[in-house]
Amino acid sequence: MANFDPSWLDMLRCPVAVQDKSKEDPGRLELVRDYWLVSADSGYKYPIRDGIPVMLIDEGAKWKDTPVDALPVPPPGK
Repeated sequence: MANFDPSWLDMLRCPVAVQDKSKEDPGRLELVRDYWLVSADSGYKYPIRDGIPVMLIDEGAKWKDTPVDALPVPPPGK
């Protein structure tokens, strides 16, 4: 388990999706496979390493086209 505190989901948003002001509360994230935060709005997927979400746009973009069931658990290192 990534030791991620799920209460953070109330605060964290995808940095790409929040730029879309046409939606109410864009960029909400879902915890997937205990090691990934996934944005339904943008499709970006952010790894959680050592309990810390890596919310860098470049990192999320790397995994955008990877199906959720193919995301590596745990995510590869830096």
